Amino acid sequence: MMIPWQEIDAETLDNLIESFVLREGTDYGEQERSLSQKVADVKRQLQSGEAVLVWSELHETVNIMPRGQFRG
Repeated sequence: MMIPWQEIDAETLDNLIESFVLREGTDYGEQERSLSQKVADVKRQLQSGEAVLVWSELHETVNIMPRGQFRG
């Protein structure tokens, strides 16, 4: 189930994004990016609609994924 990011408390959203970024361990190439930069990137992707917040009833977790990968 997709969750509208706009309905999430700002602090909670930041915590969800930070947890996602730390869990994903994405490789950014030769130029390392700070945690705050990575969080800002993900937040921008949510705001633009490139990424979505998804609730998994099976795992009882919230995840962030590219809109194209979401099959709801």
